[in-house]
Amino acid sequence: MIWQTSRFQIDLSQPRVMGIVNVTPDSFSDGGKYFSQDGSFASVFAHCDKLLKDGADLLDIGGESTRPGAPPVPLEEELARVLPVVRHAVKLGVPLSIDTYKPEVMRAVLDLGADVINDIWALRKPGAVEAVAGHPSCGVCLMHMHREPQTMQVAPMEGDVVPQVLAFLEAAAAGLQAAGVDKSRIVLDVGVGFGKTVAQNFALLARQQEFLAAGYPLLAAWSRKSSLAAVTSTSLAAVAQLDVADRMVPSVAAALLAVDRGARIVRVHDVKETVQALKVWTAAS
Repeated sequence: MIWQTSRFQIDLSQPRVMGIVNVTPDSFSDGGKYFSQDGSFASVFAHCDKLLKDGADLLDIGGESTRPGAPPVPLEEELARVLPVVRHAVKLGVPLSIDTYKPEVMRAVLDLGADVINDIWALRKPGAVEAVAGHPSCGVCLMHMHREPQTMQVAPMEGDVVPQVLAFLEAAAAGLQAAGVDKSRIVLDVGVGFGKTVAQNFALLARQQEFLAAGYPLLAAWSRKSSLAAVTSTSLAAVAQLDVADRMVPSVAAALLAVDRGARIVRVHDVKETVQALKVWTAAS
């Protein structure tokens, strides 16, 4: 299976690791770690380089936090955060994904040579479909989200989420193809943590193979999510006290389970550890 993107045809016959690059002050996992108020991008450039050294196959750059309750970022601020990093990263020789839902950002990064648009809104914002469809070959990842980041965990989904999420993603992909985007450019993401309960998130993982029937590659994004802390901590108080970076081991476990159940791309913070674990999985597969 090949994922067609702007500059690369990504071979998904083996699992691929997407390294996360957050250029934000408030992301739930590493907000502020690679963000500088003084306009310096040295730390984020070094982070990109390190992720590739650790074995990342792709980079995913985002300039707006999508953690529960996060406020939206003004367009000009997101562009100021993301564009300098894109200019650096397009020179690194690997596929470059941009985590954004704003059509203006999509067009700007694609003009600079970005390969993939990774959209938590699944191109539901006005002009987003046109921004992707207007590009001759960029890849796109469509994610399911219930409500919006500000309200998604206040009132999560109800009932059996698997058929609901599957129907949404199939409709989003069909609509994009109707706009002229070839199926080979589309990847799906079930949206772990975006408006689902802990039990619902794990149901999506347990029944992940049901999504394969839709015929699209799957991206799994479990890295450092709170659901992992919920099932590995001894109490609610322990969950609250657990440092997000301490979720590395369960994150790697979830990535392996996702790959074993058919995911072709895993979006992760801990690239080195995930790559090593996948090598063990590959040796036994």
